[in-house]
Order: sequence, then C-alpha cells, then structure tokens
Amino acid sequence: MIFVRDKKMECKREENLKSCNCTYDCSRKGLCCECVKHHRERGELPGCYFSKEKERTYDRSIENYLRNRK
Repeated sequence: MIFVRDKKMECKREENLKSCNCTYDCSRKGLCCECVKHHRERGELPGCYFSKEKERTYDRSIENYLRNRK
C-alpha cells in the first residue's frame, strides 16, 4: 500500500505485470513505484524504459538509454 499526499493508493501489481518487460527476477517486479524508486536512487532507469532487446543487457544507465534513443 502506498500513500501519496495522505491518500492511500492500491498497487495494481497483476495489471502492471502484463506490460512489464523486465526480465530480471526481483521482488519489485510489477510494483512500479518501488522499481522507479530503486533505480532512481542508483541513477538508473527501470527496464520498461528500454526496448526488449536493450533491456536484456541489464545496463539501466541513463547514458545507455540516451544512446539507444538516437
């Protein structure tokens, strides 16, 4: 359960999993807010920002994202 400005939000994990292209097995899969927080703390982007083939490299750096957007 997540609180945003004192309002309770329910995570739709099962729904999120339907569109999650991340191939890494972790406890945050489908919990987008936790995933974004995790990667942001590391100066990275979540796997869903990358194409299917680029996600599999596990290079989640912002530099890699910008290189692949060209």
